Amino acid sequence: MAEVETHEGGCLCGAVRFEITGHLRDVTYCHCSQCRKTTGHYFAATACENDELEFVADGGLKWFRASDTASRGFCDQCGSTLFWKPDEGTYTAILAGSLDLPTGLKATSHIFVKDKADYYEIADGLPQFEGDN
Repeated sequence: MAEVETHEGGCLCGAVRFEITGHLRDVTYCHCSQCRKTTGHYFAATACENDELEFVADGGLKWFRASDTASRGFCDQCGSTLFWKPDEGTYTAILAGSLDLPTGLKATSHIFVKDKADYYEIADGLPQFEGDN
């Protein structure tokens, strides 16, 4: 029988801790203006199915209604940006940097590159999409 993947992660101060039991999608870099404003650069995210995400500690977890179609989760104590969750769908995007190491993940693409900031170039050779691919 195959072993089930498990990953743990959380915010900088520990007020939000979570565990994922199941497969994580490899990392996508999002360059949209919302992700840039939320993180200060671009969003490096993995994702899991909602039923595979369990909160071990969620005392600091707050959700911000970021658009008509999605919310963003963050820690209200240390300010760590942690999640992006669409209203429709069965998954939650998780900032890859919030996961405990080792993650075993790799980066696969860049999305919303038409919105990227003007102070850097994307030169890693990964596929680039103007929108969400």
